[in-house]
Amino acid sequence: MNPDIRKTQKPCLAEPTAIKRRSNLVFRPRRVPLAPDAARRQGNISQLAFLLLGGRDPAVAFLNAENSELGGRPLAVATASAEGYAQVAAAVRARGIEALT
Repeated sequence: MNPDIRKTQKPCLAEPTAIKRRSNLVFRPRRVPLAPDAARRQGNISQLAFLLLGGRDPAVAFLNAENSELGGRPLAVATASAEGYAQVAAAVRARGIEALT
């Protein structure tokens, strides 16, 4: 058989081919889910920021930006403890009032 013909022929579908399955499990870090109280605080502060700061984009920008007055990212501070939630909620309310005036 001519070697040039082999290059142009398509592989036969009847021939078994090895299929390599990729698994991303190796690359995913193992994460511990949030405790129910922490998840509740995170959802509540996100909703409060969304309502008082004028929508999704301003709320996300505020919650994810470092804040020296709060000692870190507001979302992380609010999620960590009830006291942190109260501090961040007060900051969101103050910022919401500033936006209205």
